[in-house]
Amino acid sequence: MQEIDHAQLAAQDPDGRLYNADLAPARASERRWGSYSLFSLWMNDAHNAGNYTFAAGLFLLGLSPIHITLGILGGCSVIFVGCCLSGYMGQQTGAPYPVVSRISWGIWGANFPALVRGIVAIAWYGVQTYLASIALKVLLLRFVPGLEGLTEVRFAGLDLVGWIAFLLLWAIQLAIVLRGMEAVRHFQGLAGPAIWLVMIALAAWMLWQSGFDISWTTGAKPISTSETWYWTFATVGLTIGILATLMLNFSDFARYSPDRRSVTVGNFWGIPLNWTAFALTSVVVSAASVTVYGEAVLDPAVYLERIENDAVVLAGAAVFVVATIGVNIVANFVSPAFDLANVWPKHIDFRRGGIITALLALVSMPWNLYSSPEIITYFLGALGALLGPFFGVMAVDFFLLRRQRVRVDHLYLPTPESDYYYRGGVNRYALIAFVPAAVLSLTLAVVPAFSTVAPFGWFIGCGVAAAVYFPVARGRLPFTPDENTRATEARA
Repeated sequence: MQEIDHAQLAAQDPDGRLYNADLAPARASERRWGSYSLFSLWMNDAHNAGNYTFAAGLFLLGLSPIHITLGILGGCSVIFVGCCLSGYMGQQTGAPYPVVSRISWGIWGANFPALVRGIVAIAWYGVQTYLASIALKVLLLRFVPGLEGLTEVRFAGLDLVGWIAFLLLWAIQLAIVLRGMEAVRHFQGLAGPAIWLVMIALAAWMLWQSGFDISWTTGAKPISTSETWYWTFATVGLTIGILATLMLNFSDFARYSPDRRSVTVGNFWGIPLNWTAFALTSVVVSAASVTVYGEAVLDPAVYLERIENDAVVLAGAAVFVVATIGVNIVANFVSPAFDLANVWPKHIDFRRGGIITALLALVSMPWNLYSSPEIITYFLGALGALLGPFFGVMAVDFFLLRRQRVRVDHLYLPTPESDYYYRGGVNRYALIAFVPAAVLSLTLAVVPAFSTVAPFGWFIGCGVAAAVYFPVARGRLPFTPDENTRATEARA
């Protein structure tokens, strides 16, 4: 794999319009994210209360553990393929997602998909931090009862203990990211396995409490055969919806991988195997809770409330907090840090992008955002609906039209000589494909009449964008091979 000359990239962009050290291709010395690092990334992204509740909620709908497993495995299989594709783009170019987007959207047009992805991430970053702070607040009040009086003092919609818990987690996450991607890698490598051990212990304990009396073929309530298969297929789409954000910007992490095999192996163990196994474990715990408590328990915090042993409660709450930090950094912090740096590379690097991300998440007061289901459903749902069309354009452009050939130095060239300058720095063919796909995706996401097909919105949006982009862009994309070209047969 040829090392890109960073000095040359900086020299061709003296004003810093497209280049800075963090957006530049990863050096060989930085490519330390092997298979285990990517596997750990997926452990951190999967092992959290939100994904537990998602799987357990399907059981409450009436799906059996077997059908839930089939649906989540189907969704994870699609995600595996998608993350390998976007990961290959990052590994091949060494560039983060906003720079990779310049290939299909143009050197200036790439800011559009990057900022949409960044806005979604910032909003969810704040919400996830708030959810983790709730658990930390409960922990503080249980072990430091003297803080109870502070709950009577409220400011901007949150009591003082809530503020203490939120700001503490906010600062911890910021400190980890500001130490760079190596700190993120090390944190994930330690946190992921620890969370797995606690989850397995919880499942074993619940199975023992239930006398191993659970049903693998029935859900929490009876539903018809047609409903069963609808929700099984809907689970495929919903699972993709959960992971569509990370699938789009997986190049942010894969750029640090030494080869494609590391990307493929890490994703294989981390997505279809690990993610499905975690979901199955969650469903087993929920199924056992029916026998133990007489009802399916969806919130893992409820288990902690019913445990009298303070040491167990402390360990469980700590793991929940660590799990939330892990998924937040992976899914919601790294991406906007790079996305914001791409807007103004001369003045915003990865660290400053991370600080801006944290500040925006703070001033958005995510507890108010989370308390409004309408905002969550329409605002974030609408933005998320755009991710399918973005992926469709990006994948077709790179793999089908360009056949994985890219001039890396031209991604940082802010002049009409760049192959990715198009017309005024924007690829109009990407817009032509994106607009109808986005309109359709948004309609499915926000109009209640289409709720039945809404779970499949990512498939529809991605498919329409891909189907339109291929014929309109075929034969019209500028490309001249040179020494930086990476053809399929020459890639590492």
